[in-house]
Amino acid sequence: MERKPHSGSGGEQVHVRRAGETDAEAACQVIRRSITELCRDDHRDDPSSLSLWLANKTPENLKAWIGDPENYMLVAGAVGAVIGVAAMRGPGRVMLNYVSPAARLRGVSKALMAALEAEARARGFEALTLDSTSTARGFYRSIGYDEAGAPRPGFGVTLRFPMVKALQPRT
Repeated sequence: MERKPHSGSGGEQVHVRRAGETDAEAACQVIRRSITELCRDDHRDDPSSLSLWLANKTPENLKAWIGDPENYMLVAGAVGAVIGVAAMRGPGRVMLNYVSPAARLRGVSKALMAALEAEARARGFEALTLDSTSTARGFYRSIGYDEAGAPRPGFGVTLRFPMVKALQPRT
């Protein structure tokens, strides 16, 4: 399903749509580059932590996640390229939200999260939950997410920060 375009902070149009299996390779590249390049404060360039974090981020797994009816996966694109990917599982659990390093701070994550939240509202979910990286905590706070518990161990040296956002019903 095609979503309406969002204007990124750089003025370009960001199109958010439901991911298809043909997006798996490009989405995987976005996720892996985002983790490797943008989440350095989390993994601290520790090879073991990075390896653990990237282990399941493969095109094959992305295809499986896209095809799983329990998941709702989106990609964001601008000028024909995948520049962001986000997904929600089951009753309102955000399982991933990553942006290409070249598209950072251009409104791509905000557009993806707005689309996930709209879908969650349409499904009648009362809230969305997620585990944030240290890198993304400020972003999630800026779009209305609150801390929901103490940090937990993540991949190796990384930490996960539980967060939640109550959703307003559709009007």
